[in-house]
Amino acid sequence: RRLVLFFVVVTVTLFEVRALNQPNASGVCQSNTNCSDLPATCINCSFNTSCAYGANTTVQCSPRSGVRCQGNQNFTRTSLCMYCYQLPPEKYCCTQNTSCVVRGTPPSRYLATCTVFDDTLCLSANRTFNKWLPCNRSTGKRWSTAVLLSFTVGGFGIDRFYLDQWGTAVGKLVTFGGLGVWSILDVILIATGYLTPGDGSSYVY
Repeated sequence: RRLVLFFVVVTVTLFEVRALNQPNASGVCQSNTNCSDLPATCINCSFNTSCAYGANTTVQCSPRSGVRCQGNQNFTRTSLCMYCYQLPPEKYCCTQNTSCVVRGTPPSRYLATCTVFDDTLCLSANRTFNKWLPCNRSTGKRWSTAVLLSFTVGGFGIDRFYLDQWGTAVGKLVTFGGLGVWSILDVILIATGYLTPGDGSSYVY
């Protein structure tokens, strides 16, 4: 009898864990929400792929299987006639790269994973896609601060110390800014954005 009770408890527990892992009415898809207000991840819509590209189009939608909501189960929503990867950048968010090098010609790029926001509909069912983006990593080094340091105390290499250019910063310090010539060149290089932080990141403007 105890063995039977043990198996019953284990079975119920497994069903509860499986239910918690289901992306249905719990979490984002709230059961007390009007069906027409559900986020895009909780509904299925019928798209007309012959719509005019970039224009707003009206689509018929209904809650996904297992999603419970209030009101009419069939409703209309407005969508852009675009596939998810074609949406403007303000309609999705992408992963950031913390190791790419900004410097280079052409500018370096990295492969990001992008996800469409929940309030945006698009033609494809897959709302996550990969996209090559320009490397815009920054560690907080301000361009205005670098220019100011270079113009005022650049002769002591403080500007290059600030930019983590340690080797050349020491050389600039012991030569007193190359007797002034190096200091003038650095003011120009930093002001034009040619001399950037030593870790390959970009300035904060």
